[in-house]
Amino acid sequence: MFWADGFHFESIFISVIFIIVFGTFAFVMINGITQWAKNNAAPVLTVPAKIVTKRTNTRGGSGNSAAHTTYYVTFEVQDGDRIELQLNGRKYGQLADGDFGLLTFQGTRFQIFERHKKESSE
Repeated sequence: MFWADGFHFESIFISVIFIIVFGTFAFVMINGITQWAKNNAAPVLTVPAKIVTKRTNTRGGSGNSAAHTTYYVTFEVQDGDRIELQLNGRKYGQLADGDFGLLTFQGTRFQIFERHKKESSE
């Protein structure tokens, strides 16, 4: 199929699809590298924090595809600010809503949460 001015429709369509796929890939790679660099440049902070909530995001798992779960925990620091950080499943499972402790993180990179025992109010 040819257009009136001689351009081949299929080759233009394939070129556009290639540009979209390559552009998306490049965008994701650049964002990942940028976030990695920002995290490396950020100071490592340790602050008192409380676990406000936990959530998961599961993708895939239908038909023959494998499921992938991403784990997030929202921490509230002393001044009331909230920080949501991504964790691995093992660390996620060791934390509970309402836990108090010391949160250590670098940029958006979770490092450790050291739980403190709650004081008895009796």
